[in-house]
Amino acid sequence: MHDEQQPLTGFTVGVTAERKAEEIGGLLSRRGARVLYGAAMHTVPLPEDGELASATSEVLSAPVDIAIAITGVGFRGWLEAAEANGVRDRLVEHLRSATLLARGAKAKGAIRGAGLLEEWTSPAEESAEVLDHLLARGVSGARIVLQVHGDPMLRFQSELRDAGAEVVPVTVYRWTDPLDLPALDDLIDAVLAGEVDALPFTSAPAATNLLNRADRTGRGGRFRELLREKVLIACVGPVTAAPIAAAGLPYVMPDRARTGALVRLVAEELPKLGR
Repeated sequence: MHDEQQPLTGFTVGVTAERKAEEIGGLLSRRGARVLYGAAMHTVPLPEDGELASATSEVLSAPVDIAIAITGVGFRGWLEAAEANGVRDRLVEHLRSATLLARGAKAKGAIRGAGLLEEWTSPAEESAEVLDHLLARGVSGARIVLQVHGDPMLRFQSELRDAGAEVVPVTVYRWTDPLDLPALDDLIDAVLAGEVDALPFTSAPAATNLLNRADRTGRGGRFRELLREKVLIACVGPVTAAPIAAAGLPYVMPDRARTGALVRLVAEELPKLGR
């Protein structure tokens, strides 16, 4: 029988987030959980990212026919990084003559926030719909700038190139291994030792890198087996869940893609499963 206020008493939850680690850990601890921290990835700060600066220079090197904003936070982040490097105004003017497309409402808001105007927004807010729209209109000979956010969208890029376009990807947020790799290895070992009852995820890169790290260190097979059989995996939303689903692992997901809802879901589901 678990305390209604602390339903996670007796359970151990692993936190793989970097930016939201303290917030998630605090919410779990208040519900009685023992929390193990092992950030699964590190986000490279935008002004320090030489690859982003190089991509921006490439965008500015020739006229742009079509520019695609995939995420609002990514498009705004790109302009903020350009401002830090002294080329924001030049970049905005450079994109003004391009046909601007938005994957969804937030991307459209970021375009308009920059004083630009989009021609079309995906009604379903899906990348696949943006790709279909582009292929239907024809892109042969077009120079297309694609703002990507985390996922490199390689298939999206290759289909545009196969249709005759030049594609300039601009990766706004880039992830690397975590700054504290031993902590991540310790968390993987804790899962292998049967000490971890749940793993909540708030980002796809964290889920991807956790699995990759287990594979790279020769622990992948057994690690996946334990995740499948012994660990409750909770993903904040469908984008975060994609690498978990691709690995064939079961997971649960809250109705709303919010950190608080994710923790509440873990607190509801874990006691039902028992140890």
